[in-house]
Order: sequence, then C-alpha cells, then structure tokens
Amino acid sequence: MSDRGIATLALALAGDALFGEPAAAWHPVVAMGKSIDWAERFAPHGRPTAQLLYGGMVVGGGLLAWAGGALLVARLAARLPPALAALAGAAMLKPMLAVRALDEAARAVASALHADDLCTARTRLRALVSRETQTLDRGLVTAAAVESVAENLGDSFVAPLFWYAALGLPGAVAYRYVNTCDAMLGYRGRYEYLGKASARLDDAASWLPARLAAFLLVVAARLAGGDAASAWRVLRRDHGRTASPNAGWPMSAMAGALAVRLEKRDHYTLGDGSPPDCPDTILRAVRLARVSATLALLAYVLGSLARRAHATAR
Repeated sequence: MSDRGIATLALALAGDALFGEPAAAWHPVVAMGKSIDWAERFAPHGRPTAQLLYGGMVVGGGLLAWAGGALLVARLAARLPPALAALAGAAMLKPMLAVRALDEAARAVASALHADDLCTARTRLRALVSRETQTLDRGLVTAAAVESVAENLGDSFVAPLFWYAALGLPGAVAYRYVNTCDAMLGYRGRYEYLGKASARLDDAASWLPARLAAFLLVVAARLAGGDAASAWRVLRRDHGRTASPNAGWPMSAMAGALAVRLEKRDHYTLGDGSPPDCPDTILRAVRLARVSATLALLAYVLGSLARRAHATAR
C-alpha cells in the first residue's frame, strides 16, 4: 500500500473519531442494507434450491456491484491531487470501519448499568446484539456487551482493515457488503437456504481476521492490564464453542483477558470465573479493543512501509 493508502486510512479514522457515523441518508452501509432488503422481497418461497441460488446471486451480485463502485471511486480519485484523492478515498472508507459508534453503544450500556437502570441497559444493548434482550439479567447484559465489543473488533475493524490492506478500497467495501448481507440473511430458520451463501462467504472472509483479532487481544492484555496468560489459555480451549467458526476466537480471548465467564443461554459459555456483573468490565473490554485496534494499525503501517522499502530496493 502506498503513502496515499496510509493517508486515506488516517483521514478515515480521524473522521470517525471526530464525527462518528455519517447520516443514514449518506451512509453506504445503510444503502447496502436497503438493497439487500429490496432483493429479499423477490426471494422464492418454499424451494430450498431456488432460495440457495437466489441468495448466492444477491451476495455475489451485490459484492461485485459495490466493489466495482469502490474501484471506480478509487480510479477517479487517483486523478485528483494527492490530498484530494486521499480525502475522497477516506470518505468511502470511513463507513466501513465502525469504531466510535460501537464504543459509544457499549459505553451507553455500561452507563445505564452504573445507574442501576437495567431496563434502559437492555434497550441500549439492542444496538450491539441481535438476540432478545428483555429477559436478560444484569450479568447477561454485561456479558453480551463484552462479547459484542470483542466480536466487533474483528468484524468492524480488523477485517475491513485486513481487506483494505490486501485489496485496497474495493476490498474493504466488498467485505462490509458480505458482512451486512450475512447479518440480514445469514440466520437459520426462515433464512436457512436464502442466507446460506452469504453466511459461508462471510465465514471465509472473516476467518483470518477473527484469528488476528484474538491474537491482538492477547497482546493487548499484556500491554493494558489484562491477563494475557488466561486470554491465551481460554482462547485455545474455548474458541470452538460458538456456532460461528469465527466469533468464538476474539470472544474467548476477551473472556480470558478479563477473567470472566461470558454466556449466551442455551448456546455457549466462554471463560472461567463469575459472570461479569460489574459495568466497568464493559469499559475494560472497550479499552482492550482500542489497544488491539492500535496494534492492528501499527502492523498495517509497518507492513506498508516494509513493502514500499522492498519495492524501492528492487
């Protein structure tokens, strides 16, 4: 990745830190969701093979369309002066990297728990998880928020950054589309066949980033006051306990780093010790995720500089 790529990423992250998410009317991920919702209306009913093929067309066609659009933006931006080119790329890249919004959502849950307002905490938790929240007790609300912070470190930062490093802006945009498609269609039951293609593609695209996120959390635990040894032990033991082949990696590392037990009723239990009924545990999780994200950025910059040095030497 060139210096322009680093500048684009820096501007995207600065924009996220300063302004957060763009308005829904201008948010590419919102537009992705609307396009998926529109396509779902025409999905065939009651025919598994037809649903499977249609779901594959939705995720494959959308991936190509959005990645192609991002490629066009990148090529048009390349004709601009370097500063404007980086700014144009950053405007497209920023919505693919959700950092501030997720931090604020997690902190909002912690704030409600600090105020002993479990009802508000349950409501705010809906911004982070898809599960039913109204029956969760204080410990399960806290655990769900911690799990979301860990999983979203991979899905909303490490993975888009990984694909940006590998394939540039089109890679980050393509990943975000696949991940959004999986979030909307990749569930069992009604979407068992319609969402199967998006679920499998998301599993593949997130496979390495999820494992990188888990490793980063272990390192972050060493640097930021967590229990790195426990993070590594729990990661190795519990990463396969979730139905997802990827989600268990960062979540189990986070459970070990915080020395808590994370539980989703009737699905999995990760880690040892007691449930995390203290809201400060959520804030500790946010801090570990931020340190992990910083380490990922450092790795990206060092890798980019090393590739440039190698190219110059040749």
